Amino acid sequence: MPIREALPEDAAALAAVHVRSWRAAYRDLVPGPYLDALDIEERAAVWHARLTAPDRPSVLVATDDGGHPVAFSCFRACRDEEFAPGTTAELAALYALPEVWGTGVGRALLSASTEALIAGGFRAAVLWVFAGNARGRRFYEAAGWRADGTSVREETGGRVLEELRYRRPLFG
Repeated sequence: MPIREALPEDAAALAAVHVRSWRAAYRDLVPGPYLDALDIEERAAVWHARLTAPDRPSVLVATDDGGHPVAFSCFRACRDEEFAPGTTAELAALYALPEVWGTGVGRALLSASTEALIAGGFRAAVLWVFAGNARGRRFYEAAGWRADGTSVREETGGRVLEELRYRRPLFG
């Protein structure tokens, strides 16, 4: 599975993966009208801005045999004040096209992201996952991530959803 750093010209493909993944993964969690209103062109502009920003996050992309992005991850230093600066990273996103779910693409991308975090000197990582996202929670738990007891409730598409923080130590 080819995995590489994302380039600004990948923004539209990342946006398509992002929107299609949300629509499939969160159909039972987030109101349908909100998911239906997600705009790939709008997301593409956001991803292009992120990929060209001076303080850009790290973004890895997994591609199919033709070089087309099918999944991506996004991570950066965690900004939560409870962590010492530079010690903890946040996996801010990991999304894959629904047709590649269960093929190992996500595991390969998560592994490559973990290796990049270790190489970057991080000792631990956190991520946020919807409490009702059983598939996502199983995926992360199988890779050694654990809920750390921290949660937040935020409104998404007019529905209040609980997000759980998962944490994982990194060993280099």
